[in-house]
Parts: sequence; structure tokens; C-alpha cells
Amino acid sequence: MNIEDIREYCLTKQQVSEELPFGPDTLVFKVCGKVFLLVGLDQVESLSFNVKCDPDVAIELRLNYSETVIPGYHMNKKHWNTVYCNRQLSDERLRTFIDDSYTLVCNSLPKAVKATLK
Repeated sequence: MNIEDIREYCLTKQQVSEELPFGPDTLVFKVCGKVFLLVGLDQVESLSFNVKCDPDVAIELRLNYSETVIPGYHMNKKHWNTVYCNRQLSDERLRTFIDDSYTLVCNSLPKAVKATLK
């Protein structure tokens, strides 16, 4: 998986925007104004992205995939994971992390905003 794959996949989801609120090196994907994925544009050696995760699942993923999933870099480590691409997991599995983050954020939206997603 490369950065264009991540970008294209995120943009297929409903009500998603891409922004650069932290400067030109960090691409942020939001659903209805809430962040669900961040990826550094300056990564050369090893591509990774940050996704939101249920706290219990986050710990389990870190234990099971210690070479690929770590606590969220520069994020709340309880709720965010940094996931490295092209290591232990297939692209399909990486997309499930993106899906889970998107769904988690969608579920936290106010009821009126959620209604716009259907």
C-alpha cells in the first residue's frame, strides 16, 4: 500500500475531506469535520498512518502485530494507533483499520450529522 492508495481509499467514503491543518507535511482525512486518519507526506523509508481505534482493540493489535502497529505517534495513545504499511499485514487488512477508524468516528457524530451519511 502506498500513500496514493490510502488517499484514494479514504476519499471513497461518504462526507470525507482532506486537509493540511498541521502544515504541508501531514495530510488529514476527516468525516464531517472529525479526524479519522493522518498520514505524513514526508515519509520516505517507511510509510505509516495514524487511525483511531477502540482502546481495548488498540492494545490487542499492538500485541499481535508489534512490528506493524504501535501507539499513535503524537496522538492520544489510548485511542490512536500508528500503522506501518508493507510489513506484516496485507493491504486488505490495512484497509480494515481505516474502515474501523472511519466507523468509530462516524458513530461519535451527533445524530443529525449521522443522518447526512445515509
